Amino acid sequence: MQVNDAVALEDAMLALAMVGDLSMGQPIDQSRRTARLAQWMVQAGGGDQAQQDAARQVALLRWSGCTANADGFMRLFGDDVGGRRDMLAHTLDAAGQRAMLRTTPLAVVHCEVAGEVARTLALKAEVERGLRHIFECFDGSGRPQGLRHPDIPQVVYHVVLAGDLEILSRVHGLEAALEWIGAQGDRRYPAGLAELLVRHAADWLEALRTPESMLSGVGPQVSLTLVGDVIDLKLPWLAGYSRQASNLVRDAGRLLGLADVRIELLAKAALVHGMGRAAVPNRIWSTPGPLLEGDLESVRLVPYWTHRACGQICGLSEAGQLAAHAYERLDGSGYFRALSGDSLNAEQRLLSAALAWLALRGERPWRAAFNDEQAVRVLLDEAEQGRLDPRACQAVISAAHGEQVPLTSKPGNGLLSERETQILQRISSGASNKEVARDLGISPSTVRTHVESVFRKLHCSTRAAATLKALTLGVI
Repeated sequence: MQVNDAVALEDAMLALAMVGDLSMGQPIDQSRRTARLAQWMVQAGGGDQAQQDAARQVALLRWSGCTANADGFMRLFGDDVGGRRDMLAHTLDAAGQRAMLRTTPLAVVHCEVAGEVARTLALKAEVERGLRHIFECFDGSGRPQGLRHPDIPQVVYHVVLAGDLEILSRVHGLEAALEWIGAQGDRRYPAGLAELLVRHAADWLEALRTPESMLSGVGPQVSLTLVGDVIDLKLPWLAGYSRQASNLVRDAGRLLGLADVRIELLAKAALVHGMGRAAVPNRIWSTPGPLLEGDLESVRLVPYWTHRACGQICGLSEAGQLAAHAYERLDGSGYFRALSGDSLNAEQRLLSAALAWLALRGERPWRAAFNDEQAVRVLLDEAEQGRLDPRACQAVISAAHGEQVPLTSKPGNGLLSERETQILQRISSGASNKEVARDLGISPSTVRTHVESVFRKLHCSTRAAATLKALTLGVI
């Protein structure tokens, strides 16, 4: 079975916009607000609907190349997220302004990646060209190619002007923003266009207070893997990580006998689970050893930002809800909600186990990858300690090793009776004795008797240990 990871084009662009906003240290609606301003500017200048649509798409994807050069910005500014936030707000200190002189190679990377995003999404040539030249200036002082007017696409001026108004008015106030924008006429953008913006700025900013109706399901279907790929570009050592996670949870979900619709949801959740990672500076991700409490708190907020971003995109809302549980643990030690036990369903447990496995098997700047034997040992130890679900861990391990036969169809090896096997399968997924009794139509006391028998036969005293041993022996 092929899992469908397709989403509507509009949903994919909104997801990429929010990843970009987080990467640039902006509120997660910055690109959407800029898109509305750019559309109004095109309309006020007599542009048609096609030009308005192009302005919207360029504004939404304006920052889609910023994950690709995050490591470079970290090296220049020490903090890729904070440095870019200050750059956009014109609040860089002297050292930051000197560092800006060395950002041309980073602009090249950004524009090339953003252009490839547009090409992959099969957007119109005007959109792709606008993204490939988004940092060019009217007077030729921009990047990456130093183009001059009239060789710069008009859509660039619309989006850059809109972005300047949105950010500077929010940070410094409308009067200061308009003063600066007016001084950039025929330098950063055409003077006539800047004057048009100045005339309408107050009304347009007031109109932004009315929430935009979120578009969803609009446009052709595109693969969500592109969003995962862009997310992963933030850290050089995570290339392809979201794709791997999606494939792993898909295969493990089949082994557990999950319904196709749940497997599809899992695969999508795996592709977007790292959206919130964009908000955390690369310095933190590259720190060897234990993190400072403040840095650790930033990491704990990763699933929160994923939840907030996906929650505003109708087509990704359910996948985002699942993705926001990616780092929860059964003992309550996870984040960001610190849920535990029965609060976590089978899909949430499986996603957590799959990501833990991939993290162990991946190389990091501060350590080598765990080999297969070591990763198995660590993952099963996490299960035995009650942090990860034993059955989910075994499914992940089996899927990683290419196993195809559903775990629920494994023979009991004669060690447990059919009823004992049924009960152990259910309690291994976190069901209580009462829930098992209800599902099987027997009394809770009968369930308790069977559980005690299972413990005796497996020489265990806890559910986690019994589950782990049964999985290892192929009993369930």
